[in-house]
Amino acid sequence: MARVVTKTSPARGGGASPRSGSARAMKPPPFRAVQLAQLVDSVPPGSRWLHEMKYDGYRLLVAVGTGEARGYTRSGLDWSEKFAGIVEAARALKVRSALIDGEAVVLEPDGRSSFQALQGALKGAPGSIDYFAFDLLELDGEDLTGLPLTERKAKLRAIIPEGRDRLRYSEHIVGNGEKLLHQFCDAGLEGVISKLATGKYVGARSGGWLKTKCIKRQEFVVVGWTPSDKSRSFRSLILGVHEKGELRYAGKVGTGFDTAELLRLMQIMAPLEQTSPTVKAPRAEVRGAHWLKPKLVAEIAFTEMTNEGTLRHPSYLGLREDKKPEAVVLETEAPVAELSAPATSTVKISNRDRIIDPDSGITKGQLADHYAAVAPIMLPWVGSRPISLVRCPQGRAKKCFFQKHDAGSFGDTVKHVGILEKDGHEEPYLYIDTADGLLTCVQMGSIEFHGWGARIEDVEKADRLVFDLDPDEGLDFEAVRTAAFHFRDILQQIGLETFPMATGGKGIHVIAPLVPKAEWPEVKDFAHRLAQAVAQSDPENFTAALPKAQRKGRIFVDYLRNQRGATAVMPYSARARSGAPVAVPITWKEMETIDTPAHWHVGDGAELVKRAGSKALAGWGRADQVLPDL
Repeated sequence: MARVVTKTSPARGGGASPRSGSARAMKPPPFRAVQLAQLVDSVPPGSRWLHEMKYDGYRLLVAVGTGEARGYTRSGLDWSEKFAGIVEAARALKVRSALIDGEAVVLEPDGRSSFQALQGALKGAPGSIDYFAFDLLELDGEDLTGLPLTERKAKLRAIIPEGRDRLRYSEHIVGNGEKLLHQFCDAGLEGVISKLATGKYVGARSGGWLKTKCIKRQEFVVVGWTPSDKSRSFRSLILGVHEKGELRYAGKVGTGFDTAELLRLMQIMAPLEQTSPTVKAPRAEVRGAHWLKPKLVAEIAFTEMTNEGTLRHPSYLGLREDKKPEAVVLETEAPVAELSAPATSTVKISNRDRIIDPDSGITKGQLADHYAAVAPIMLPWVGSRPISLVRCPQGRAKKCFFQKHDAGSFGDTVKHVGILEKDGHEEPYLYIDTADGLLTCVQMGSIEFHGWGARIEDVEKADRLVFDLDPDEGLDFEAVRTAAFHFRDILQQIGLETFPMATGGKGIHVIAPLVPKAEWPEVKDFAHRLAQAVAQSDPENFTAALPKAQRKGRIFVDYLRNQRGATAVMPYSARARSGAPVAVPITWKEMETIDTPAHWHVGDGAELVKRAGSKALAGWGRADQVLPDL
């Protein structure tokens, strides 16, 4: 049997270990997925909810280490330079490390936050930008996301100094949310964010955070402009929004611009012009239109949406650089009564007794219970990411198939992101961001969830490398185990921290998280060259060759997960295999002794949730790193 010789024995250690010693300096924590709020029709009642002001700015995660700090957008982009004043103030906090969630804003003289003023400040007066901190995810190396919100906020208040202009603590009230909303709306504020007081921090749209707005506003894609008969600038911007994965006409906006912004937008739009219409629109409304490639995103306020799907009384607020056009979909208000109990899913699972795995007797109902249990720990990985489903409507013993598009049969909880294909047309790819979306897929016969290596906020930039170590028939798991440590050591030598995942199949995934900076051609080239280098250095045990005939007795380094449109099984996904195994994150220490990549199965949900909150797995899958030179 072929064996892989490693320079570092797995028994010695497990690679990069957590930092120890309370006196040691600590680096700023890496980015992690942020918790998102669901738009609802009214403020939730009762004392279970605490309510905060909805700020009118940019969501910003501030990561603090000993003498260092960084600022990340909601999609993981490093915007430390844009928010240099906030980052500099955060460096002075008396903590060894912290990861703070909040909003970057500019306050008007009357105390209201203004998105338009923030846009102006980013162009020339960054010193006027303040930061309202409303949550604390990590402190001095400890993961706080499993604590109740009230405890996290108490720790946050303790580290934010009183009287600082740049860093401020976001106050809240308990109960009386409807009264607070009326006060805010009367004062011209944006609205209220309501949060479950006992809720954990879940990096997805979990139902634990709800938002109620005073005025309707959201992002739209700028798809063109109509000329003015009075000047050389435009009369109005033509807007679009994604619906069922396609960009559709959403109306025009002709107010909210000053002269400087008109001229600035004309300069920005000039290189984006194209001859063909970007969306289908009534001729009379877009006569003389200059069409644009859909690259710009604008924040728009409006009173309502007409039956035809266009905006009534829209007003331009500014361009958004923290959100990509592909991620712009129409927000709709959900009834607050349906979301006021976030632990309860509204998805009804039919045929719960149907056997989906004849070998173990696992039923569709048990599979649904698994996903309901692991939703809080799975959604930060699978949520807001284009996905492909393995659907087995009659169980895995019968026909199964991959599905990545939807013609509308999944309903509203499973969403779509429009992604350009090679031939230039857009296709609606599936994504989910709630537990109901996850369970809707299960109701539709899905067993496995596979995700892109990028999030919908920017599908062209990878946020991870995945190397699937796939053994040839006849190789036992010891060969895979040794290969995984060998691969870890190679990546460590070129500066990449990695994390192993038991796939629930035959192999192991070695995962290197990335700051979303490199685009797919560079990522694929890097992965291919690395796989070839490993295979050439140890050809008896590794191969990067695609034909199966060339893999005999060796481990195939599957680098093809690292290209545009490719997917890999997501953490905590069940597998359509005998025994209904589950893909599970593990530590390098566990990698030394785990018996099989299919160690956990459907039915182990409670254990998996407990594991995910353990200190050993704190920080799994997160690292502040970019592709190194190879």
